Amino acid sequence: MQRPVQKMPNLMQGLSPQCPAATITPMKRNREAIALRQPLRSHHQPSAVQIPRNRITLNVALLLVGALCSLCTAQTPQTADKTHKATANSKDPAISRGEYIVENLAVCTQCHTPRDSAGRPERTHWLEGAPLWLQSAEPTENWPLRAPRIGGALPGTDDEMITLLTTGIWRTKTHLRPPMPQFRMTRQDAESVVAYLKSVKPAQK
Repeated sequence: MQRPVQKMPNLMQGLSPQCPAATITPMKRNREAIALRQPLRSHHQPSAVQIPRNRITLNVALLLVGALCSLCTAQTPQTADKTHKATANSKDPAISRGEYIVENLAVCTQCHTPRDSAGRPERTHWLEGAPLWLQSAEPTENWPLRAPRIGGALPGTDDEMITLLTTGIWRTKTHLRPPMPQFRMTRQDAESVVAYLKSVKPAQK
């Protein structure tokens, strides 16, 4: 026998209009459900990656240190060059002038400084005297075989050297033998040459 089909009672029937359940429609329920889920969804959304503030400070400090090191390295050659110029400028102007005359104009090192095996003047024996390598083009009596020392220890007094450089006359009241040039320097230049020759010290080996 077939059992009679029982109809489920409609729970919505009989409710008064004041009952909230009677006024809720399926569309309204969906909107409320969406509204309820939105806070949860926004709460679980991944936020932007935040770097700790102390790590940012450390990175900035490292960048600054690197920049300062690069600046110091770049300025090192300039500082060394300025130090060299300051040392050069601290030299007595008269000595600097005499050095220029001796080494570039009179070229006293050509005869008064010994030479190495390659024929170059030896800085370790600067103006200390040397065997004379120049030879006369024609027979000459009493040709010197050695040029005397003139650097550090003068062969005469300051006045005798100045007289020689300004007149060509040595303390013997005569001209020196060739190949010594007979200079006619001004007194100021002669004094500068003497000042430089007295200041010469042989370079360390």
